[in-house]
Amino acid sequence: MKQKLIKKNMFLFFLMAPLLLVAQGVVNGKVTDAGLGDPLPGVNVVIKGTTTGTTSDFDGNYEISVDNFPTTLVFSSLGYALREIQVTGPTTLNVAMEESATGLEEVVVTGLATSVKRSNSANAVATVSADELTGRTPPQTLDGALAGKFAGAQITAASGAPGGGMSVKLRGVTSINGQGQPLYIIDGVYVNNNSVFAGGLNEISNAAGGGASSTDSQDNASNRIADINPDDIQNIEILKGASASAIYGSRAAAGVIIITTKKGKAGKTKINFSQALGFNEAVNLLGQRNWTAALAESVYEEGALYTAAESAGRLRDYEKEIYGEKGFITNTNLSISGGSDKTSFFGSFTNNEEDGIVKRTGASKQSLRLNVDHRITDDIKLSLTGNYLESSADRGFFNNDNSNTTIGVSLLFTRPWDYLLPDADGNYPDHPANSSNQIHTRDVMTNNESVSRLIAGGSLDVNLFKNENQSLKMILKAGLDTYTLKTTVFFPRELQFMSPAVGGVDGLSSDGTTQNTDANFSGFLVHNFRTDNELSFTTQAGVTNEQFSQNTVRVTSTGLIASEQNVDQAANVKVDQFRLEQEDAGFFVQEEVNFQDKIVGTLGIRGDKSSNNGDANKLFYYPKASAAVNIHNFDFWNLEQVNQIKVRAAYGEAGNFAPNGALFTTYINSLINGNVGIITPTTLGDPSIQPERQKELELGLDAGFFNNKVTLEFTWYNKKVEDLILQADNEPSSGYTFRWANAGALENKGAEIGINVNAFDIEDFSWDSGISWFKNKSEITKLTVASFDTQGFGTGLGTFRIEEGKSATQIVGNDENGNVVALGDAEPDFQMSFNNNFKYKDFTLSFLWHWKKGGDNVNLSRLLSDFGGTSADYDEISLDPSGDSNNGDYRIGAFLGGFAGPFVEDASYLKLREIGLYYNLPENTLQKLFKGNVSNVKIGLSGHNIINIFDYNSYDPEVSNFGSGAAGIGIEVAPFPSSKRFMFHLSVGL
Repeated sequence: MKQKLIKKNMFLFFLMAPLLLVAQGVVNGKVTDAGLGDPLPGVNVVIKGTTTGTTSDFDGNYEISVDNFPTTLVFSSLGYALREIQVTGPTTLNVAMEESATGLEEVVVTGLATSVKRSNSANAVATVSADELTGRTPPQTLDGALAGKFAGAQITAASGAPGGGMSVKLRGVTSINGQGQPLYIIDGVYVNNNSVFAGGLNEISNAAGGGASSTDSQDNASNRIADINPDDIQNIEILKGASASAIYGSRAAAGVIIITTKKGKAGKTKINFSQALGFNEAVNLLGQRNWTAALAESVYEEGALYTAAESAGRLRDYEKEIYGEKGFITNTNLSISGGSDKTSFFGSFTNNEEDGIVKRTGASKQSLRLNVDHRITDDIKLSLTGNYLESSADRGFFNNDNSNTTIGVSLLFTRPWDYLLPDADGNYPDHPANSSNQIHTRDVMTNNESVSRLIAGGSLDVNLFKNENQSLKMILKAGLDTYTLKTTVFFPRELQFMSPAVGGVDGLSSDGTTQNTDANFSGFLVHNFRTDNELSFTTQAGVTNEQFSQNTVRVTSTGLIASEQNVDQAANVKVDQFRLEQEDAGFFVQEEVNFQDKIVGTLGIRGDKSSNNGDANKLFYYPKASAAVNIHNFDFWNLEQVNQIKVRAAYGEAGNFAPNGALFTTYINSLINGNVGIITPTTLGDPSIQPERQKELELGLDAGFFNNKVTLEFTWYNKKVEDLILQADNEPSSGYTFRWANAGALENKGAEIGINVNAFDIEDFSWDSGISWFKNKSEITKLTVASFDTQGFGTGLGTFRIEEGKSATQIVGNDENGNVVALGDAEPDFQMSFNNNFKYKDFTLSFLWHWKKGGDNVNLSRLLSDFGGTSADYDEISLDPSGDSNNGDYRIGAFLGGFAGPFVEDASYLKLREIGLYYNLPENTLQKLFKGNVSNVKIGLSGHNIINIFDYNSYDPEVSNFGSGAAGIGIEVAPFPSSKRFMFHLSVGL
């Protein structure tokens, strides 16, 4: 009996042995680059549904043991499209990996230390790839390059001056007097994006004397994100609302923009050189009034002067004289990347220089970057990023003034027979019709910003534990952003408006220095656990610390001695200093559950405290929760034409700190009869003030059709901001004009739609097209203080007003009867982008149209030119409803009557944002010419803003006299006009 049992077992063993051999075994092979054929080291090879895996060695070879066949192997590597291959038994499997513009299967941020496949994300997180950012045409600034690239953002150039100055608003206005710009994070480093204003300009322009709320906000400063080199960027993710940005807590109410820079890949060292040359010119010149001798006589009684200038050939178009330059542009970039199976690197050097459309204006930037990734062991990885930048911008003298001294305002009072050019000895005449000769000002004044900056970061990833079902990882991160900004302003005493006889200050020199250092530190533990039925849990917990320090000192001197530029060579010296010291600390906990990629849910909470709060030890909590259901992954789904249907919902909260100085009443120093003391300021602080809190609910639907050749993304959101921080009017009897307070709430509701179509994809021709559409509507839902005006110059000219039940961006003004009424709204009716990419053999053509429908500006430039009698449309009759008055007289009459209607204009536009046409030399041509020493050569032409269609009566509807403030975008007073750019490109890869 026993022998029969042994024989039976032996029979079963020999019968099952082939099956057992098939059920387990080894798969090996080689991974290569599909385009170059080079071996790819460091490729991750993982058995799908497990944490079991390996990586390819330096020669691209891999070997992995498989316990059960059939199975699916997943091959992934940064910069390459993910591949999944089913294997039925032990075999040799060679795999060729295709390069991908988006790297791995696209992932989005879900935690401070984790990400998730976009197909499982419960948020509409926008992504901009390196090709979308710089592939068509080199952008002037990083934030400017985002315009029109994704749904949900209103991006406005505050000025056309070289060096930037942008306002970025994600899903509407999120603060009135607080920080309204998103948080920028580059490779884990919190990046400073302050606007630091140059001292001295307001001493000349007296811009703040006309009812403005800030001394400096009209001085046309750039913002510091303009320093960043877009060519170094691999990918950008935009967390548009609190439902996604809650993981960043108390700094995330205005959204978060996460930037990942380029990294090296193991393998052959690659060198790439690119050179772009081009020029810029004004988007739109307005032209002159149709002057004649008779008109000059009737308006100014200067017909004889006009005739004399005409006879002498001295009539000049001063608009072209000021704004008619074609600024030369050169962008040079050199990068090198490569590495081994242990260490990879990416290094780059970039030099960008751009002259402005006004003489003696321009910007330059130099950037040096080194990114290194080193795998110390199989379980320990160190990543270091470093970026040193230097930039300089000469920004001229523009925007509002109350002294007729800025170049823009002075131009509006200049007639073609006025002669303003210097004589043979370099002496400039006084302006006969104004207090300033703008040609003289342009040629001798200085307004420069120069920056030296270091951005560095590091992360250490340590695999503490790992088996087939679970893993535990520790992640440590640190970042530093430190810069020195120097501002230099100089107006020689020889300028016409500097004479004390006309109220001038006899020359001005101002030097400002800002030292800024921001540092951030964080540590996290991430635990992954996967059950046998493909239910996975990702748990993360960690702590964060951020430190911010800023010190600005400005010395402004007037009454210069012989026009010496040194600030100590003057009769009057004034010193201003601004200091900021802040430390934030917090923690973050999140749990993510994924059931077979069918249902994905997330719960998390962030807790933050800050020295900027009234109680520095009080924690403010910001929760988040989300769920996504991939209906197409369920067994019942059988519609082959619809390969993706995902419904999603997300909720989150984020904060916004009070502006510096809002917590306490800052007293002002005084000197009276030689006695030093302090006096009460106009604004009362509130030591109990709390951060603004944003609460956002987001619902969405994602769909893919015909194997994702057509994709649809729809999102609806409701974003509420509570404890709104306002600088409100105060009771005059208190002795304070304004006071800081948590005194309101606002709400943004909106919808976003994105459609992408892979229209054609055949051997020699492909066409991809995308449309995005979005709309936002805001409302002040609560106001516990009286309604008040914010940016603007009073109801006689049109101003922004904060009023309960009204839009947060409403524009009000006096009507013909002197009543204050709503005249417009800066919020667009909707925005829409149309993106296309064509490829035919070795040619590529890409372009982006951007349509902004609605949204109003307060245009005061035309009123100023009316006062000067120089408006190009002065004599047209198109504004007066009765048809009796020409446009110039109608606008002046409205001003004199206190009627603001004519100054509020529709700021709609349609722009060809970007276009690029490129040709890649074929591989056989490269082989013949360079014998295999050159991997690619690309030449092309590109343009930015080269077609601009709008009815707005000025240079460009994208403008803001008050810079990048949280509210009040769209007030225009004699700005630096925007420009369009034309470029030629050459790129060579080795």
